Amino acid sequence: MKQYDTAYKNEICKRLANGQAKAAALSTETGVPENTLYGWYRRYKKNTEKPFVGSGYVLPENEEFVRLKRENKEWVAAMFYLRMRNLSA
Repeated sequence: MKQYDTAYKNEICKRLANGQAKAAALSTETGVPENTLYGWYRRYKKNTEKPFVGSGYVLPENEEFVRLKRENKEWVAAMFYLRMRNLSA
């Protein structure tokens, strides 16, 4: 699966949002499948500031969830360590 950088996706979505081009025409022009363009545009409309979060970046509304998930993983590891330590004693 081909990867596209954020700037490229933003430019495509801006063209769609401004009505400069239709998805079908952009798909033909860029070689990006039309369904992919619609997905990008849907994410772009939802959050125009940072629509394409990835590579370790988290949307502000998901920060608490990610923090709790990380904390839970640490607790599970600590519990496992303590159980193993008690079994070998």
